[in-house]
Amino acid sequence: QVQLVESGGGLVQPGGSLRLSCAASGSIFSTNTMDWYRQAPGEQRELVARASSGGSTNYAGSVKGRFTISRDNAKNTVYLQMNSLKPEDTAVYYCHLSQRRFAGFYEYWGQGTQVTVSS
Repeated sequence: QVQLVESGGGLVQPGGSLRLSCAASGSIFSTNTMDWYRQAPGEQRELVARASSGGSTNYAGSVKGRFTISRDNAKNTVYLQMNSLKPEDTAVYYCHLSQRRFAGFYEYWGQGTQVTVSS
């Protein structure tokens, strides 16, 4: 079992910055993927950024150049640095971890943290 605890959400003005953190604990395998998703009201949940334990990353086109995902494998923590925030970034942001062991696939979600970008 894995638990994900998020922090760092809040209210910020357009153009501002925010840094989200997600600390994972429990039975975490060395090979895994940690992601940030977001979901705005009335919208589908979308992948914002992904970071593998091997160091690869990818981003949604809407956040490229503004957001940076990083991780500290020793602490099993993933971060999302959000710069140049726009009102369109307003959403609940969820941390996600996925991992495989033998034929099994396991995934876990954080509770979500609200990010609101508004004047």
